[in-house]
Amino acid sequence: ITACDEGPGTIGDRFEAVGVENTEENRRKYRQMLFEAPGCENYLSAAILDPETLYQKSDTSGKLFPEVLTERGIVPGIKPHLKIYTLPGTNGDTVMQGLDSLAVRCKEYYDAGARFAKWRSPLVIDMEKGCPTDLAIKANMHDLARYALICQSEGLMPIVEPDISLSGSHTLEQAVDVNIRVQSELFKAMIDHGVYMQGTTLKPNVVNPGKQCPKEYTVEEIAEANIFVLENSFPVAMPGLNFLS
Repeated sequence: ITACDEGPGTIGDRFEAVGVENTEENRRKYRQMLFEAPGCENYLSAAILDPETLYQKSDTSGKLFPEVLTERGIVPGIKPHLKIYTLPGTNGDTVMQGLDSLAVRCKEYYDAGARFAKWRSPLVIDMEKGCPTDLAIKANMHDLARYALICQSEGLMPIVEPDISLSGSHTLEQAVDVNIRVQSELFKAMIDHGVYMQGTTLKPNVVNPGKQCPKEYTVEEIAEANIFVLENSFPVAMPGLNFLS
């Protein structure tokens, strides 16, 4: 699954780094280059799109990008969340906005050709500040559960993405503890909300120590940590997961 859902601001930073002007037309041309690359369908099963891209057309065929992708056997999806918001009183923990208008937008996205969605809920581990707080974990995972339920009610398959940042100095053991807390809260919330678990996909981060962690770990230790987290929290009802790159 390729994630090409950067918003205009994010992709603008990348364009600037290589001397490309950040215009809607340049963004469209860039997406077209990806979607019409010869043989890309041999390596891609799906593509996550920004809402802007969902309504753009190929100047080769005149077809909307979701149709271009579908004809190549690549399922088009959508990033429906809006801006990030800092939770007051949590030392910097955040939540994503966009639930209030989600049902209406999901219907529009489905009508435009999207068949799945992906909502990212970023969290940062900071042991000194006590982050992520229990409040932040609960708020973010319940938002993911409600998002998943709304998506399913509008015909979209939801990908849930609790994304724990690599920044920080936390150890692998501390990362394991936080990831189990986060995923356990997520799956409990999804079940409590009545989400059809067989019709969802998890997009988790790889469990890792923080980039500033002074202790080094082997590849085998990190692999074992990831398996341990899944063994302790991942529900067998869900058909699978796709790690974020």
